[in-house]
Amino acid sequence: MLQSSADNHGVVSTSAERTPAGAILLDGNRLRDETVVRLRGEIAAAGDPPVCLATVLVGSDAPSRIYVNMKHRKATEAGMESRGIELPDTATQAEVEAAVAALVADDGVHGILVQLPLPAHLDPEPVLALLPPEKDVDGLTDRSLGRLVRDLPGHVPCTPLGVMRLIERYGIATQGQRAVVIGRSTLVGLPQVLLLGRRGCDATVTLAHSRTDDLIDVCRSADIIVAAAGQAHMIGVDHVRPGATVIDVGVSRTEAGIVGDVDFDAVQAVAGAITPMPGGTGPMTIGCLLENTVAAARMLGAL
Repeated sequence: MLQSSADNHGVVSTSAERTPAGAILLDGNRLRDETVVRLRGEIAAAGDPPVCLATVLVGSDAPSRIYVNMKHRKATEAGMESRGIELPDTATQAEVEAAVAALVADDGVHGILVQLPLPAHLDPEPVLALLPPEKDVDGLTDRSLGRLVRDLPGHVPCTPLGVMRLIERYGIATQGQRAVVIGRSTLVGLPQVLLLGRRGCDATVTLAHSRTDDLIDVCRSADIIVAAAGQAHMIGVDHVRPGATVIDVGVSRTEAGIVGDVDFDAVQAVAGAITPMPGGTGPMTIGCLLENTVAAARMLGAL
């Protein structure tokens, strides 16, 4: 269900771009760029102190390199410093951990992102465990997730936070609404459930997954569907109640290219609001990474 009043950013949802069938298009590219402008203004208003995002990229995975380069480009646009550490496919566990430990010890670095996945011979858990909660701007360590569970100050994983920012930006009602999150990963599904159900958002949230027997019936009960199972086009028109908000987080590589969990062409005909793929939640993951980095600088007393 959609709110008709202005949202927290002063934008009325009824003026938003729409799909050919009339559904509100939840434009992540637009909101990411608005976020970049806002953060640049916040840094400038503080006197342009250095705010530094550091990334660690191990190996030659092409998509990972593209993602990291985009993160650095947008960080620069936001007035931040960005530092990229690159290690070869042959890097050892000790070498990766040493690179991360050096960034942790550097007071000039405020946020650290270890680009996942790491090459198969490396264990990511000891690497992530090195990150203090203040610098864990991806929000993926056990300490960061524990803070989210207990509603303590910390960084929320970027993708589910991006979903919430889209909901806020486009005036999607959550209080008293029913939400279904499909997918139970610690990267998206589980934190998404917490964010939608916490005080201030107050949705009634159901966690579903690819093995949910009555998935169509479960989804059709929802005002908001967040699809994050990583199964191409698993959510079709039969899953969506007319007027529902449908947010696609899934990414699958198929012969036809990269697609999401939602069959966009079919679902946009009945949804009230929907994210495009690409251009929906992906850009907001970067926007929220930068938002978390500015928050990290504040936590560390640099901003």
